[in-house]
Amino acid sequence: MSNRLDSKVIIVTGGTSGMGSALAKRAASEGATVLIGARDKERGEATAAEIARDGGTALFVPTDVTAEEDIARLVEVAVSEFGGLHGAFNNAGGGNSQGALRNMEASFWDSVIALNLTSVFYSLKYEIPAIAASGGGSVVNNASVVGVVGDPAAVAYSAAKHGVLGLTRSTALDTAKEGVRVNALVTGLVDTPLWRGVVENHPEVANGHLGKQPTGRAADEAEIAAFATFLLSDESPFITGAALAIDGALTAGY
Repeated sequence: MSNRLDSKVIIVTGGTSGMGSALAKRAASEGATVLIGARDKERGEATAAEIARDGGTALFVPTDVTAEEDIARLVEVAVSEFGGLHGAFNNAGGGNSQGALRNMEASFWDSVIALNLTSVFYSLKYEIPAIAASGGGSVVNNASVVGVVGDPAAVAYSAAKHGVLGLTRSTALDTAKEGVRVNALVTGLVDTPLWRGVVENHPEVANGHLGKQPTGRAADEAEIAAFATFLLSDESPFITGAALAIDGALTAGY
């Protein structure tokens, strides 16, 4: 494994499972000091301990990404404990199965927007100044294929992910001259614990999704982590403001 992220301090929200955990481990293996921000203390500390056993450096910081003060503290810990911040993978999110718009409670809408969009706003608000003060770096926001196409069964989630793309592009324009790059991943089916739960408990739903997937399979978490690590590294200096599909050609057919 290379050391593309050597001496870099990287925040990963939602870093206790799925793509977040995979990225945290990959970034640490490439030399980064990783701060894992998530709500689950047991899993967070276990992930940090696993990284340490493999020779990496990681710290779990209890974080509710829907609470602005938690995000502020997460960034402050990065700067105070490790001397700066050089990148972030804003990955926390969820709640994509909701039913039709006309049956949706406003409280449900608010919760999905808070978790998937407002959390990214909070993250960027505090990450960007810290990264700029550290000499520049890279932020990767995890969006979704439903950030570029609609889904009547995931109205709030789709609206939030469309918002993440707009937030990504606008922020990238604002920070380009500061040396802070901001990109978004347009991820499709990924073999996460959430997806495996769908396969096990709702095989008809899983088969329907796979039937639309040109590759006929979900991505491995490691494939997402490898690409995100590239974007966080100095090997991608001219990539910013982009919504980058890593979806096995799913959206190519739309």
